[in-house]
Amino acid sequence: MLNIFTLANGRLVQEEIESLEELAQFQPIWVDLESPTLEEKRWVKQHYGLFIPEDAMDEDIEESARFYEEDNGELHIRSDFLIDDEDDPRSVRVAFILNLVNDTLKSKGVLFSIHDEDVPVFRLLRMRARRAPGLIEDAKEVLLKLFDADAEYSADTLEGIYDDLKKVSVQVLAGDVTDARAGEVLAAIARQEDLNGRIRRNVMDTRRAVSFMMRSKMLNAEQFEEARQILRDIESLDNHTAFLFDKINFLMDATVGFININQNKIIKIFSVASVALLPPTLIASVYGMNFKFMPELDWSLGYPYALALMVASALGPMWYFRKRGWLK
Repeated sequence: MLNIFTLANGRLVQEEIESLEELAQFQPIWVDLESPTLEEKRWVKQHYGLFIPEDAMDEDIEESARFYEEDNGELHIRSDFLIDDEDDPRSVRVAFILNLVNDTLKSKGVLFSIHDEDVPVFRLLRMRARRAPGLIEDAKEVLLKLFDADAEYSADTLEGIYDDLKKVSVQVLAGDVTDARAGEVLAAIARQEDLNGRIRRNVMDTRRAVSFMMRSKMLNAEQFEEARQILRDIESLDNHTAFLFDKINFLMDATVGFININQNKIIKIFSVASVALLPPTLIASVYGMNFKFMPELDWSLGYPYALALMVASALGPMWYFRKRGWLK
């Protein structure tokens, strides 16, 4: 899918392109390619003279090669964006190519973005740009606003983690955590820990991308200050992710503690039973091994007497354990 974005009365206007002729009718500041076909790549190369590398969205590219500047002035940035899917939270690699020197595009330049699936941050920026005139002025603003929206999206996701962990805390701290509930709690905690780790990696990646833009000296004074504000916002998110890691570890330890308590209760039952059955076992051993002849042949009350003595010897320890509260 090939979408272009132009400025009209200070607003960002989206157009879906289905042919090379349509592409030639506009002067966009942002060209977005979502799962582009070979034909759409050919249109971009033919009209803008831009060659999209085959490894633009590769996940195994070296970290040091994710931010660089070509000899012709093109800036290449590969950044990860978070998708907070309830069933499958993940990060999506997006390749940006910022072309600021292009006769076709005159002075505003153009930002090219290539990705395999729709990114929530992109939808958020499109919605804001349509409603807020003057929010975006050129291609560099688009890239900055995307990173700004990415930081805000990460903050919203962290708020969701806070809410989910609050529900988990109520279950754990209420006590009487059964093994089944403990399993559910551990699954919820593991998901939030994974999501929190992805957010931390995502904001680290955003920090690197914004820092690269600042070092490239392509931003004007106002944009440079905006980039610094984005870095300050990201810095504040680091404190929240660190706090959530501590909270997750506490809930994990508390849940595992309840599991150990439940297991200890089971072990205690076996321990009490084994101690209580020691006297009857001793009586049975003495009764069965210290007679020359079978006692029931000479004494009809031999078996009932032995059984009564065994029961009495078992009830004594059980009464003592109950009095001490060991059976609760």
